[in-house]
Amino acid sequence: MNLRDLRYLVALADTHHFGHAAEKSHVSQPTLSAQIRKLEDYLGVQLVERQPRNVALTDIGERIVFLARRVLQDADDIVELARASRDPLSGTLRVAFIPTLGPYLLPLVTPRIRKALPRLQLLLYEYQTGPLLERLRAGELDLGVLALGVDVSGLQVQPLYEEAFTLAVPAGHRLAAKQAVRTEDLAGETLLLLEDGHCLRDQALDVCNRVDVHEAEDFRATSLETLRQMVAAGLGITLLPALATRGPFAAAKNLAVRPFARPVPHRTLGAVWRRSSTRSPAIAAVCETLKEALGAAR
Repeated sequence: MNLRDLRYLVALADTHHFGHAAEKSHVSQPTLSAQIRKLEDYLGVQLVERQPRNVALTDIGERIVFLARRVLQDADDIVELARASRDPLSGTLRVAFIPTLGPYLLPLVTPRIRKALPRLQLLLYEYQTGPLLERLRAGELDLGVLALGVDVSGLQVQPLYEEAFTLAVPAGHRLAAKQAVRTEDLAGETLLLLEDGHCLRDQALDVCNRVDVHEAEDFRATSLETLRQMVAAGLGITLLPALATRGPFAAAKNLAVRPFARPVPHRTLGAVWRRSSTRSPAIAAVCETLKEALGAAR
């Protein structure tokens, strides 16, 4: 048994398909299949149920994959620890952002990170909050950047920025004439929201729960850009994070964006990582660069 065979098994567990697992592992399908069989022979148990159109792990296979992930993470940590001891700000760092933040934050921070940390390669991902935290805890990510207020127990947390919410309305809407809006002004309006799984949906509902706002029951957006277009089409109003209303996103046809009067509703953006991470110096450097970029965006 070796680490390579365990990686093949984990890839098969992730994809439930020999061909996809082989592609993910950069080997041929016969090679991966043969190594899985050799691993089964070595352990003396069947790990995989092979069916014509489906691949499933056996019960013992599931339990072994759980341990294999830990073994592989420990092995990767050994490599990263050795690399970090030679040059803490080099190598790769796997960083994930939530979808309501990544497209708007990355253009601000990527040039800064490249300049400040030229030897550090960021592998960037985008996940909703739940999957992001799962992958972070499982060791598949090194750093997550998200909206705080969710369960981050067991993780190291650093607040980065308080991002104000703004109100997006159709250009001819009654609230477009206001310089700033109050939460009470939203009474009686139809609120367009993201689909379940996006933390911004829950945050918007929290902001509006004190007034009589009607959620559009027949519509759930998959992205902020879809929300933006639906508002511009006159189907309702929505809340947008401030970063999503700046730069190239500032101008949108038939759309008016207005700030809230004080107290301004907001969300707190933060960085989270495993306390046991061997990449702490690189994570600290990236977090500092994120804070600088966000501070400059105020």
